[in-house]
Amino acid sequence: MFKVQVRLALLALLLPLLLNATHILKDDILKPEASVLIEDMANELFSKTGINGYVVATNENFPLGFNLVEYSMKYEVNMSKPYVMLIFAPNSVITEKSKNRGRVALIPSSTELVSLYDKGDVMDATIDVIAAKDKNSKEDKFNIGVVQGFSELADQIASSKDIELTTTLPNDTRIVVNILRVIVIFGGILVFWMFMFRPLYMRIKNGKQ
Repeated sequence: MFKVQVRLALLALLLPLLLNATHILKDDILKPEASVLIEDMANELFSKTGINGYVVATNENFPLGFNLVEYSMKYEVNMSKPYVMLIFAPNSVITEKSKNRGRVALIPSSTELVSLYDKGDVMDATIDVIAAKDKNSKEDKFNIGVVQGFSELADQIASSKDIELTTTLPNDTRIVVNILRVIVIFGGILVFWMFMFRPLYMRIKNGKQ
């Protein structure tokens, strides 16, 4: 009973914010806490960059090859340009062969906006959380994935304009990837030194042709 009362109290606190939500265009899966985080990030992004970020989190089961760009147009009346829309459809099949599900799409209002973010990084930030094998429920992973993906999108747009956001979340995956990149680069340099440059150096040093 106490847990029910706490949840009702939390929902009562969040309800005014959710009623004023403007950046979540469709919500089939998000918990109130996740919705508030997205709205906070979207509001800060717009206030500092003038660019809107929108989210469509849908349980719709899109057929293979379904055009998400055309699908996004149904929400155009509720959007203000310039914008980038993040669509997350966890039930949609990616490829017929793999049967993997979970489509992610980024739809910008103009081609100029594409240069402000890395599509692969944003998609990875969304999907990596969902693909991880841990104790989180499928629903929790969906929420974490959408929040993390939108955070990555907002951060990259702001960073492209030399602006720092305070409401976004740190991306642990990105940090790990960057560390791995440094290790790979260092390893490549080491291999080059050991097998190519060092033997050549030693031959020159010893006066051999």
